[in-house]
Amino acid sequence: MEDPVISTFAERPEYIERVAQMADAWPGFMRHGIVSNALLWQVVPSFPELCVVATVDDVPIARARAVPFALRAAGRGELPDDGWDRVLSWALADKITSIRPDTVSALEIAVDPAHLGQGLSMAMLAELRTAAARAGFNELVAPVRPTHKHRQPTMPMDVYAAQLRGDGLPLDPWLRVHVRAGGRIERVAHTSMVIAGSLAAWRGWTRLPFDRSGEVVVPQALVPVRCEAEHNYAVYVEPNVWVRHTLING
Repeated sequence: MEDPVISTFAERPEYIERVAQMADAWPGFMRHGIVSNALLWQVVPSFPELCVVATVDDVPIARARAVPFALRAAGRGELPDDGWDRVLSWALADKITSIRPDTVSALEIAVDPAHLGQGLSMAMLAELRTAAARAGFNELVAPVRPTHKHRQPTMPMDVYAAQLRGDGLPLDPWLRVHVRAGGRIERVAHTSMVIAGSLAAWRGWTRLPFDRSGEVVVPQALVPVRCEAEHNYAVYVEPNVWVRHTLING
């Protein structure tokens, strides 16, 4: 197999329409966020110079999506608690209203399951950093979804993210990749992504009964889903971890 070729979508625009066709490892319920369903499809066509694709033999095997936004605009200034959903909304609103961005946020690094374990996630993160710096930005932030948090869904994210190995690096593998790449853990975005649906919808997404009120542990979810059986809905509020990367551009 050939080595992957990694480029921005601006350099390889022929892949823009194919970005959503690539297989990935996201759990099914994660595909039903209202914000993501409404806006995520616009990211690569709107910001191809900041988004990255890896291919082998003309086949996309990894993608990375990122958006520019104005963090220091009036009324902002802090990385938002509603991280992923908020920065995606800010970025596209800023584009429409011609507000000049000052920060880039990564939204996704996805690898085809057949190519996991080959260091592609690390390479894609490096390319996101390079693309943002080339575009003139001084920092890249990311609402990171820790790889192994789903194994401890009842542990508060603040506690989980603070766990370190003996060498002082984060215990979680994906947080560790970010720190090794030069990132600094800032804080938890406690309401980073919200996914709500009827009980019938959640049963379809997860194959779980969702027939009693209370917390439901769903495979691959970082925290339990809250089920309100009497009111026929359930809500998943995913916390992420804000990581900030300082860049050298030019």
